[in-house]
Amino acid sequence: MSMAEATDRLYLVQWLSPAFPIGAFAYSQGLEWAIAEGGLTSAGALHAWVRAVLHHGSGRTDGILLARARAGDDPQMLTDLALAFAPSSERETEMLEQGAAFARAHRAMTGIVLPEGLPYAVAVGLATRPLRVTTQEVLTLWLHGLAAQLVSAAVRFVPLGQGAGQRLLHELGPGLTTLAAELASTPLDDISGFTPGADLAAMRHETMDIRIFRT
Repeated sequence: MSMAEATDRLYLVQWLSPAFPIGAFAYSQGLEWAIAEGGLTSAGALHAWVRAVLHHGSGRTDGILLARARAGDDPQMLTDLALAFAPSSERETEMLEQGAAFARAHRAMTGIVLPEGLPYAVAVGLATRPLRVTTQEVLTLWLHGLAAQLVSAAVRFVPLGQGAGQRLLHELGPGLTTLAAELASTPLDDISGFTPGADLAAMRHETMDIRIFRT
């Protein structure tokens, strides 16, 4: 590995770190509603929920969009498709707000101006095009960030202990690398999602009287 390639990997880790300022800690993708209703009270139930979101829900759809953005597909077309797949207004808000926050932080570091109005996954795909890393590497870190976002929400709201949360992320690891390899080569025509429980939770979260998370 050359020094330039190593530096690009370091940039990738920085951009997809949970500490990167996109406000990920404020979003739960409906998980708050599911916890409040008593449907998720254990690490085992949370594991099943997060795995479903990653493999069959927003993780899958956004992962395909990210991969296609890196491959050179038109960002506006991908944006339109991402918004069409959003199952709720909060999901659309989350994608666009995180995308805008990522673009601002990315511009502050690199001076590169990404197009306005990109969903988070499309913005990441476009921003990482110049990096000398594989799409599978990008997807692995991006999916891990999504898993960490959801687990962090549950650690604070169930609540689960920090140790339980870290064990869950560790257990999800092998599946994340396998999923990243799959999504890196999935054609856009195969984009799909089926997580009705998570989608309904996201819709119902919009009407909660008291909310900690924005989604």
